Order: sequence, then C-alpha cells, then structure tokens
Amino acid sequence: MHFDLNDLRLFVLAADEGSLTKAAAKHHLSLAAASARIKALEAQADLPLLYREARGVRLSPPGQAFLHHARLMLHQVEQMRGDLHEYGGGLRGHLRVYANTTAVTDFLPEILPRFLADNPKINIDLQEKPNAEIAKAVQDGRVDIGIVSGQVDTLGLQSLHFSTDRLVLATSRQHRFAKRKRISFAEILDEDAVGMHPASTLQTFLGQVTERLGKPQKLRIQLTSFDAMCRMIGAGVGVGIVPESAAKRNQATMNLAFIELTEPWSVRERYILTRDQAALPSYAQSLIDHLCQHYAAQAKS
Repeated sequence: MHFDLNDLRLFVLAADEGSLTKAAAKHHLSLAAASARIKALEAQADLPLLYREARGVRLSPPGQAFLHHARLMLHQVEQMRGDLHEYGGGLRGHLRVYANTTAVTDFLPEILPRFLADNPKINIDLQEKPNAEIAKAVQDGRVDIGIVSGQVDTLGLQSLHFSTDRLVLATSRQHRFAKRKRISFAEILDEDAVGMHPASTLQTFLGQVTERLGKPQKLRIQLTSFDAMCRMIGAGVGVGIVPESAAKRNQATMNLAFIELTEPWSVRERYILTRDQAALPSYAQSLIDHLCQHYAAQAKS
C-alpha cells in the first residue's frame, strides 16, 4: 500500500472532527476532493474506513486500526524532521521519555544531570504522564522509554524492574500521628491534607482509592513537587502521602515525621518500559544503565 502523507493527515482530521466537511476545510480542499482522497485510501485498503452518516462520519473497525497506524506514521515523520534539524546543529541523539510523578519530580532530577554530562550531544524530552498513557505512548512509538510504578497494564511491552518505591504518610513532628509506626489510609481522611497537583499520577491514584472508600481527602493545597509538599506538611498545613525517599530527604530540615501505611498498594514496584530494548540506540540504553546503576549503588550502601 502506498500513501500520501497529506491523505493520512486528511484522514486523521476527518476522524478527529467526525466530519469530512470540516476536515476538508482545515486541509484547504473542496469536499469533493477530500472525499475522493478518502475513497482512494479505502480502495487501497480494500475496506471501508469511514461510515458516512447524516451528521458526519465515524470510524469503522478497520478505520480505527488505520487511524492508529496513520497517527504513528505521521508522528514518526515529525520526529524525523525535528531530529534531522537538530542533527544539523551537531546533536547526535534525541531521547523521548514519559514518566510518572515520582520519577519526574523526585529521582530523575538527581540522575539526569550526570547522564547529560556524560552525553553532551544528547537531548531529552521528559514529560510527566499517567501510568496508562505512558504505556500506550511506548506501545505507539511516540516515546523511547516509559517509567512507571505500581499496578500497570504494560500492554505486552518489555518491562525492566529497577527499584521499589514506598508511599508513606508525612506529618509535622508535632502532629498527633507523628509517633505512630503504622497507619491506614482511611484513618487520615478526616485530616487536612496537602496533595500533588490534580493531574499527577499520585493524586489521580489516591483519588481512585478515596472513591472506593466513599470519602475524599480534605485537600487544603495542591503543589507540583514533593519537596514543596514536605515544606507545607512540616509547617503544619496538613498531612500528605509522599514517597519515602522524599520524606527521608526532607525529614531533618523540614520538621517532618513519616509513618508507614498498612495498605499493600503503598509498596510500588518501578519499571522501565520499552518496545524492544535491544533495538534502542546506545544513548537510550545508557540512560537505562544509569537508572539501574543508581539504585544498585543505593542498595549496597
């Protein structure tokens, strides 16, 4: 099958808009010309890709599969264009990484400076995303590496375990829970709480937990980093759920105590997701090695 990239863009527009008329207008084509292009795609596929209805168009089952691959092809073309432009300026590689909240805000800022120093001609596009979106992006080829934790559907991807994370309850040292060794999440729901921003992986997960419990957190403020959360918690604004590593890092300077949670979900295994690790460029493998070596050294210390 041979495709014109403009035809693929037109098809994606039609699927997104649910209207061939709107897609034609955005693509600066007449409706007749746009319709002819879509029919040519269907002729090549020998399958109906769109159902024409009174109010627009909708994807057929083959059309849904075609849309998935069309998006992937167009994304790869844009990646190629961007990468070639950067290579012209002396860049040797561009690494795309999606990671969850803890990775982006807690441990990657510690690990990435050394990696970037060791690889001066490599750029990283790092974005915080929910676990499910991370796996889907790796599967679709939109990113090279995904970093997730907890119970995640890995969609058949290759997964490499590299460390174990634990969520704890952080309080000020003056809080009535501060001397507890263990506590259940349900016990803290009547307390004023400090949380991460609503779109964060952690806050989304805790929202799912409270929905099952039928009682929300009493959030007083939501922030964009665990260090900022710890500062607020230590000042007595409220209690909060944070990674144990963040609590330990800030314990001495921010008047913090932290208490182990009784729930099994508080222990969260961390994984690196790839489509095919052996096929990754050497600099992507180097980042994976940096992550694994960092936690191997921690385990020995």
